[in-house]
Amino acid sequence: MTFDITALRSQFPALAAGVAHFDGPGGTQTPEPVIRAIADALANPLSNRGHTAPGERNAEAIVTEARRALADLLGAHPSGIVFGRSATQLTYDFSRTLAKTWAPGDEVVVTRLDHDANIRPWVQAAAQAGATVRWADFDPATGELTVDDVRAVLSGRTRLVAVTAASNLIGTRPAIPEIARLAHEAGALAYVDGVHHTAHSLVDLESLGADFYVCSPYKFLGPHHGVLAARPELLETLRPDKLLPSTDAVPERFELGTLPYEFLAGTRAAVDFLADLDTAADGGRRERLAAAYTALEAHEHVLRTQIDKGLAALDGVVVHSRAADRTPTVLLTFERHSTVDAYAFLAERGVHAPSGSFYAIEASRRLGLGDTGGLRVGLAPYNSAEDVDRLLTGVSDFLAR
Repeated sequence: MTFDITALRSQFPALAAGVAHFDGPGGTQTPEPVIRAIADALANPLSNRGHTAPGERNAEAIVTEARRALADLLGAHPSGIVFGRSATQLTYDFSRTLAKTWAPGDEVVVTRLDHDANIRPWVQAAAQAGATVRWADFDPATGELTVDDVRAVLSGRTRLVAVTAASNLIGTRPAIPEIARLAHEAGALAYVDGVHHTAHSLVDLESLGADFYVCSPYKFLGPHHGVLAARPELLETLRPDKLLPSTDAVPERFELGTLPYEFLAGTRAAVDFLADLDTAADGGRRERLAAAYTALEAHEHVLRTQIDKGLAALDGVVVHSRAADRTPTVLLTFERHSTVDAYAFLAERGVHAPSGSFYAIEASRRLGLGDTGGLRVGLAPYNSAEDVDRLLTGVSDFLAR
């Protein structure tokens, strides 16, 4: 496939403002089909789910179609798709549910590489259960979190391993299948944060070995809410706190209150939009998603190479994204300049590359950047070579001040 960036960009109304967006890791811009799907859901009759009135049937269809779309995207079963307000909320909910079975002496593994949303819920749940937290470290010089790093903190008392599929700060992709295998051999569950990973690589729940996998549609062109994927039979074994009259069926037993139907319609549209990126692809939605992600990864690789080469040519730039396998996400600092000042300088020139630790506070501290972090440059499907030129010119001009 030839990635038609011009045609793709034309479907994003927000790009008409002229900003070169490198803030994709924090949330992508929204294409017209997603906006239209949300509006259509709200414009038609909509009620609590059911099978009698038109609004009930519309709500039921929206939820069913959204589960099928996410199952295709994540290589999961529709009955294993749980919707929530955010990935953070879902992780808190599942940490409390799983911790009901923990006892003093049990151990939970978290990593220094992760977003705090896949650290703090487990740390707090362990504390309440009297369990011990073991920390898997990563090498700040390489940005790598290895299988051996996780193996070193596993034991026969490990109940859960929480690990990111891709660092939202520096892009590192750990070897999740091998880490999940080690967790299972220790008798533990693997809870994988895929929020950053899902935007850049096709997911297959079984191949990853993840028992639980969370992601956020607004990171891959959809609206703001969270998604968790798991095997339905595993979900059947869990007993979350819930309201007495609410259903005990899986996956609904984990969904508290009324779902945001319009956002689920938008998420289904986002998955379909991704599946249609390769207009020459055929087959079912899963097959078309595989072709689309292949094209997307090739497009982002070209732009990441352009960014890497451009930054390497500038004096005083320190790049912290160094892992061999990583997403098109670059964290950088400057030897003599503040990244907060760079953020503001670039924003004035229509280039959005924010500065911070982006809730990956443990990773930022491990890198020696404290709570401040750095300037994060992240790619999304709609980024172009011209965007990258503007970014590199802006950074060069900032350094020359």
